[in-house]
Amino acid sequence: MKRVLLATLFLLSLNKGFSQVSEKELLKKTEETVAKIQEEKPNGWEKKGVATILLNQASFNNWLAGGQSSISGNAGVKYDFNYKSDTWTWDNKLNANYGLTKINGQDLQKTDDRFEFNSLLGKKASGEWYYSFFFNFKTQFDSGFDPANSSVKISHFFSPAFTQFGPGMLWKKSDNLKINVAPATSKIIVVHPHFTDLGPAFGVKMGESMRYEFGAAINGYYKFNIMENVSAENILNLYTNYLEEVYNVDIDYTLNIVMKVNKYLTTNFAFQTIYDDNAYRGFQTRQVIGIGVNYGF
Repeated sequence: MKRVLLATLFLLSLNKGFSQVSEKELLKKTEETVAKIQEEKPNGWEKKGVATILLNQASFNNWLAGGQSSISGNAGVKYDFNYKSDTWTWDNKLNANYGLTKINGQDLQKTDDRFEFNSLLGKKASGEWYYSFFFNFKTQFDSGFDPANSSVKISHFFSPAFTQFGPGMLWKKSDNLKINVAPATSKIIVVHPHFTDLGPAFGVKMGESMRYEFGAAINGYYKFNIMENVSAENILNLYTNYLEEVYNVDIDYTLNIVMKVNKYLTTNFAFQTIYDDNAYRGFQTRQVIGIGVNYGF
C-alpha cells in the first residue's frame, strides 16, 4: 500500500513539473509571438514625423566662481516615409536641424545647421538579405564662418553639398536594425567657385566647383530601448575613396538619446563626430542636450 501511495505521489509531482515547464514554454512562445507581431508592420506606406524644439539657458549674477549667461535653441524636423511589401522595402528619412546661441556680450552664433535626406531601396534576396540601392544627400541652410576669424565666410547654403549613391547588399533584421554595404559608391562634392579662388575647399581643387570620388560605403542603423521611455539611436556611416588614399576612411557617427517625459516633453541628448580630412584634418564633434518640446505628425 505504501509503495502504491509513493508511486502515485511521484507520478503526480512529475506530471506537475511537466505542466509547469509546458506553461513556461507556452508563455515564452506567446510573448515572442506578440513581440514579433508588434515589430512586423503591415505592407504599404507608413509615414510619420516629429518636430522638436530644444531649449538651454544659463544665468549668472554675482557668481564668484565665474560664468557667462547664455541662451540657446535648436529646432529640428524628422520625417520618415517608408514602403514595405513581401519582396520590396524602401526606407526614406529626412532630417533638418538649425540651432543658435547667444552668450552675454557676444554676437549671435550658429550651433547646428544640417539638412539630410536618405533613401534605401531593397529587393528581397534571401532571408534577411536584400539587393539594395542607396542615395544620400546633405548640405546646410546658413553661412558658416572661420572660428579663428568670424568675418571670413567658409560655407553657405548648398556649399558644400555632398551626394552619395550606389548599389549594394542590405541586411535588415527590422526597421531598428540594418546594415547596408555598397562596394561601388559614387560621391560628388559641390561648392561655390568663390570658396576655391585661393585654394582647395572640402576636397574640391582650386578654381573648381565639383569633386567626384568612387569608393565603398557602409551604413549602419541600430535603435533600442535602454529602459522604459529611454531610447538610443545609433547611426554610423563609413566611406573610403578607391581613387585616392584608399585606407583613409571617412567616419560619421551620431548618437541620439531621447528620455520621454510625456507625449510632448522629452530630454534629448545628441552627440556626433565626423572625420573627413577633405574638410578638416581631425575629428569634428557636436554635442547638444536640452529639454525638448515635440509635435508628432
